[in-house]
This record gives sequence, C-alpha cells and structure tokens, in this order.
Amino acid sequence: MSDFEPDEERVESLRSVADDVRGESSESRQIAAILYRVSDLYDEDEDTDPREIYLNVRNILKVKERGGLDR
Repeated sequence: MSDFEPDEERVESLRSVADDVRGESSESRQIAAILYRVSDLYDEDEDTDPREIYLNVRNILKVKERGGLDR
C-alpha cells in the first residue's frame, strides 16, 4: 500500500468533510460513510485497501437501490 502511506492530516480532512456533508437525507449519510471509508486508507490504525473499500461502497449502493436494510 505504498500509495497510501499513513497521513493523519488527510484522515482528519476527509472525516471533517464527511461530518460537514452528513445530514438527514440518506444520500448525505451515504456520502459521509464513503468519505469515512476512504479516510481509512490513510489511517495507520486501519487495515484496508482500495479494492475492499470499493466492494464496501458498492454494497452500500446496492442496499440503497434495493430499498435499504429495513425492507
């Protein structure tokens, strides 16, 4: 993961943006969740890679498309 070296400033920036965009709508909560997942790439305490994040985001979008978890 040499392209994604730990970078606390980047983690904080991405999570700050996620906090700013999070709102009441499911779309804004989804965007915030995606930004948090991307920030994990740069968090030295997280063990993830772009493929794992892609699959996670794809799953989030599929669940949304199907009507959510509570259907």
